[in-house]
Amino acid sequence: MLTEIRIDGLGVISTATAQFHAGLTVLTGETGAGKTMVVTSLHLLSGARADAGRVRLGAQRAVVEGRFTVDDVNESARADVAGVLESAAAEPDDDGSIIAVRTVNSDGRSRAHLGGRGVPASVLAEFTAPLLTVHGQNDQLRLQRSDQQLNALDQFAVDTVGPLLAKYQVYRRSWLDARNELLERTARSRELALEADRLKHSLNEIDSIAPEPGEDTRIVHEVRRLSDLDSLREAAATAHDALAGPADSPEAGSGALELLGTARGRIESADDPALSALGPRLGEAIAVVVDLTTELSGYLSDLPSDPGALDSLLTRQAELKSLTRKYAPDIDGVIAWAEESRTRLDSLDVSEETLTKLAAEVDIAAEKVRESARKLTAARTKAAGKLANAVSAELGGLAMGKARLEVEVRPVLAGAQDSSPLTVAGKELHAGGSGVDEVEFRLSAHSGAQSLPLSKSASGGELSRVMLALEVVLSSSDHGATMVFDEVDAGVGGRAAVEIGRRLARLARTHQVIVVTHLPQVAAFADTHLVVHKSDDGEGAVDSGVRALSEDERVIELARMLAGLDDTETGRAHAEELLETARAERTPA
Repeated sequence: MLTEIRIDGLGVISTATAQFHAGLTVLTGETGAGKTMVVTSLHLLSGARADAGRVRLGAQRAVVEGRFTVDDVNESARADVAGVLESAAAEPDDDGSIIAVRTVNSDGRSRAHLGGRGVPASVLAEFTAPLLTVHGQNDQLRLQRSDQQLNALDQFAVDTVGPLLAKYQVYRRSWLDARNELLERTARSRELALEADRLKHSLNEIDSIAPEPGEDTRIVHEVRRLSDLDSLREAAATAHDALAGPADSPEAGSGALELLGTARGRIESADDPALSALGPRLGEAIAVVVDLTTELSGYLSDLPSDPGALDSLLTRQAELKSLTRKYAPDIDGVIAWAEESRTRLDSLDVSEETLTKLAAEVDIAAEKVRESARKLTAARTKAAGKLANAVSAELGGLAMGKARLEVEVRPVLAGAQDSSPLTVAGKELHAGGSGVDEVEFRLSAHSGAQSLPLSKSASGGELSRVMLALEVVLSSSDHGATMVFDEVDAGVGGRAAVEIGRRLARLARTHQVIVVTHLPQVAAFADTHLVVHKSDDGEGAVDSGVRALSEDERVIELARMLAGLDDTETGRAHAEELLETARAERTPA
């Protein structure tokens, strides 16, 4: 629900604040006072395109701030709002309300904020979509579009149509995926076959070499080692001989190990305790030298003795380089490429058997779509008659007693270049995201008149009443949402105006309804009456504001709306009578 709006620098409004409550709120005022600016501000909060021409002359920017609550809307709307707030990292205010702000600079640049966070204008549109519906003259024109009429029918029959539509969309997605894969494989069979041959050749080459993970790096180190084999063997052997003594030397005790043993024996045989204490340390040195000698022996024995080992490694290295030049920078990359290519090769099966199997899957999926589309069409056709009767009954109460709305559900034939044709009951139909149907609202304005599409049969006033009748019928599906009507009473008067006021009051029992009106018969039904007033500084500058009216002030305003009779007793008496009549009809029996 919209609880408050603040407008700065928009059109003729310098600064204005308005409080909104549940029920029916009307905005009235003289022509040019700025009533439509209130609706424009709500359009801006709904993410509409910013127009620099709406910025007040002399102002740097226009700012619209709206405060919303979600306590009174249905669970689905609350979930949608919560999702938008979470994705935008927006925070509710201390009282749980959410503040939305839209700023339009005089140079046309626009900014939007939600819950204290800067967001794109499209996020404002997502936020307000489940909370706020603005019906202006352009919105009435949208009612003439087939897609909007289809949406209205589906909303009316959401309990029966909704599950069928969801199932249809799931089946359609599976069918299109399978169908597109079959078309691609069939059209690209030669190309895919060539790709498969290339992949097989490459994988055979890799498999024949059979690289191991990290093998190229290991070979580089091994080749470097073998290239220095002689110098490494000489260094290790010299070190070994220095420690253990040369095996072919006729002189005993020439190695460090033997000399250390002699030193330890001499020290341990001495009678001096200080000298004997050095014996254990020499023992430790001997143990270290023994370990080194053993490791050097092992190193020497591990060195390749085959003179052809280096040549073998160089040959293997060349094989691996032939792979890294073609497929990846290193062998690990080559192995990963091979794994991906095997997966790709498995998906490139273009054999006749595979295509036949895939075609059968497409046929099965198409039959599921076909059957779900039939059920969806049947449900819509059944609901169409109920919607037509319900709206026609409402039109009867809106001084269009002889008018009759017809809701026609018909198939959409597939075009020559249709991307998703589906054969249903022997006809090639377009299987769109919403089914194979299109909906047309046709209006017979009076008995005996030919029914024609709304765009051809309805005047501006009649179109307004059709839209209002439709909203009243659909109102149970979106309990709590705010509905804004701008000049829904355009082109009507007299008894029809009273009936519009009565329907709006009925709609306000389950919704917050805000109406911009110029008819006193409509304004009399309001729970809250706001007036947009303007003032002139005498130098041509006009400023407007918004204020709530007391009961006495409402009488004066209604009298003014009655052809300017606010300063006559007759006008005020008529206004009081209107209020009493409306008050009596709003009171439950």
